[in-house]
Amino acid sequence: MQSQDIIIALKLAFDSEELSYAKLGEKLGLSASQVHAAVRRSETAGLLLPGTRKVNRGALIEFLVHGLKYVFPAQRGPVVRGMPTAHSAPPLNATIVGDGSVLVWPDSEGVVRGESIEPLHKIVPIVAKQDSALYESLALVDAIRVGRARERKLAIKKLEAMLSQ
Repeated sequence: MQSQDIIIALKLAFDSEELSYAKLGEKLGLSASQVHAAVRRSETAGLLLPGTRKVNRGALIEFLVHGLKYVFPAQRGPVVRGMPTAHSAPPLNATIVGDGSVLVWPDSEGVVRGESIEPLHKIVPIVAKQDSALYESLALVDAIRVGRARERKLAIKKLEAMLSQ
């Protein structure tokens, strides 16, 4: 698995239309061959149903909840300008009143300063600006990767609700 595989699986989970590899790559800032390879890896891992580009939602949730933080651990970094993530971003920022600490993906166009979190892939801040559902799901994924027990529990509940629709 590669980190972009998770982003592509989440995008497929929220897109109702079936896009070609080229169109999906265009939306995500990846090449068609990168998307094709990611789909094949995700299918092999059981995150996509065999022979389709349909997400195996149960398997994806299980992997995000129990495996992601070990395969792609989050690294905290210095305070930078960026785009809010984890408990600092929707939908958790409406529920969690934190201690004032803000977590961000580094982004030169960001309007918030906070402790940086290395995103799953360099395309994350770019695609998050274009797709609100993907942004929320990636922020929830970060809450699972770096959050404390309460934040993780809320993130898992919200992610399961989003993916079950």
